[in-house]
Amino acid sequence: MPFRRATMTEDLWSGEMAGLSIDGTPVLLLNIDGAIRAYEDCCPHQRSPLSAGSLQEGMLTCGTHHWQFDAATGRGINPKGSCLRSLAVKIDRGEILVDVGEAQDFSGSERDRGES
Repeated sequence: MPFRRATMTEDLWSGEMAGLSIDGTPVLLLNIDGAIRAYEDCCPHQRSPLSAGSLQEGMLTCGTHHWQFDAATGRGINPKGSCLRSLAVKIDRGEILVDVGEAQDFSGSERDRGES
């Protein structure tokens, strides 16, 4: 699937996160010290929206059951065995573009959309 426009870089400040939908896929955008990351906006525990949680000092915390993730990598902190579904991001003339068709786990290996 091609990259789709998510928002403008000026609308996502450093240390902020935003939940949105792209082609029906819930997406969580994060700005970690100027680096934009995108994950599926679902906690792997019970599919709660991560955008309802918090982002503090590089740690993303699910608002439902307080699972915690490294915001830069998507790797689980608590519990360690969990990981977020990463989405490809690119920036073009100030626009944040996201490819919701291909996801990667924290190790960088590709997964198809149907996998959980």
